[in-house]
Amino acid sequence: MQQRSEETRSRIIESAIKLFSNRGFNAASVDDICKDAGISKGAFYHHFESKQALFLALLDDWLQTIDNAIETSKDKPVPETFMQMTEAFPYIFETAGAGLPMFLEFWLQASRDEKIWQTSIAPYRRYHKHFTSLIKKGVEEGSFVEVNPELASRMIISTAMGLLLQSLLDPKGAKWEKVARDSTNMLVHSLMKK
Repeated sequence: MQQRSEETRSRIIESAIKLFSNRGFNAASVDDICKDAGISKGAFYHHFESKQALFLALLDDWLQTIDNAIETSKDKPVPETFMQMTEAFPYIFETAGAGLPMFLEFWLQASRDEKIWQTSIAPYRRYHKHFTSLIKKGVEEGSFVEVNPELASRMIISTAMGLLLQSLLDPKGAKWEKVARDSTNMLVHSLMKK
């Protein structure tokens, strides 16, 4: 029973990604998702209370990978922590590349819907806070030079978001995982005490 329920949820998610990407959030209805997934409306509402809840679950699933990368790198020297986070880059770029229209839908819907904006901005603020405290820790442990942690954190997030956007717009323009790793390495080394 549990396995069948998980399979149904997976089919809903696959159909939603496809339909949201092809038609847009507003044009893809719950009926369309159910038809594409081969499920009943009751099965849909068993897993998601609304189309918006499904949309937010898609965002949350993707962000969970980033959160996992951050969690596994705790309790190490700060430069090593940053470099270990780069191990999530292959998955991040792979899933982002496959879902360009989906990411554009997230950004578009966030500009139109307060709840989606709140849900979308929460991880950004969480990452900003996390990187700020990580940089402060790096300064305190003597790994990093004195630097404005808030500003350095914003630069890291801006670089990450910019690289992600570039990889979505020009997927064959570079080996984006390598660019992200090299950029992280350059940023970390620019902060390190010589």
